[in-house]
Amino acid sequence: MGGLMNYSWDWLIFLQPSITGEGAYGYLLLRGLLWTLAISSLSWVLAVAIAAAVGIARTLDFVVLRFLAATYVNIFRNIPLLVQLFLWYFVVPELLPTAWGTAIKRMDPLLNQYFTVVVGLTLYTAAKASEHIRSGIESVSAGQKQAGRSLGLTTAQSYRYVILPQAMRIVIPPMTSDFLNVFKNSSVALTIGLLELAGATYQLSEFSAQPFEFFAAATLIYMMITYTVILLMRAVERCTRIAGSLGAAS
Repeated sequence: MGGLMNYSWDWLIFLQPSITGEGAYGYLLLRGLLWTLAISSLSWVLAVAIAAAVGIARTLDFVVLRFLAATYVNIFRNIPLLVQLFLWYFVVPELLPTAWGTAIKRMDPLLNQYFTVVVGLTLYTAAKASEHIRSGIESVSAGQKQAGRSLGLTTAQSYRYVILPQAMRIVIPPMTSDFLNVFKNSSVALTIGLLELAGATYQLSEFSAQPFEFFAAATLIYMMITYTVILLMRAVERCTRIAGSLGAAS
């Protein structure tokens, strides 16, 4: 406690030039935030697409597709994200054909790290999100599915026009949680050298010897973005809520 009381606060540190010569400390922190947003946004878009495909596959009558989808979910959901990231970054390039592995190693280091994190985070998140989509599809009443068949719709048409529009509305709340996890899990990029917001915060606090200011700023940024996402997703939930469904009157 005494050390904190004697701490010399300096909130102008963000305007001071960094010892790296790359700009002010505040600029470097902002650059870390932009990396975090770039990782999170692309990973989330790809994860939703893959999760939808896997979730649908797990509800079809084709045994082989269900087995493959379940295998993917069990593998990627149960292996820690950090382990998966190390495998993608250090191991997979060595297992690929020589030309492919060499091309990956010769990429710009930042791009290599960025795409590695996106791949790892996408597949990990999609495995979890697919379970929400599967549950949403299975929660649609059998009568709705039978109605599609009675109208002469194919399986693909039934999913597109009848089942998925209802299921996706149902899974919006849990998918919001998944998106927030993508945003927070992007911090694993630090372990392979990509300085997103968490990594930049740690590095700049070491360089400046002013850790409290940087970690306070990072905490505030994380809280602001998280709260903004929650408000946006609640608005989307209200706009897409099915009339007469549970909670529609709230």
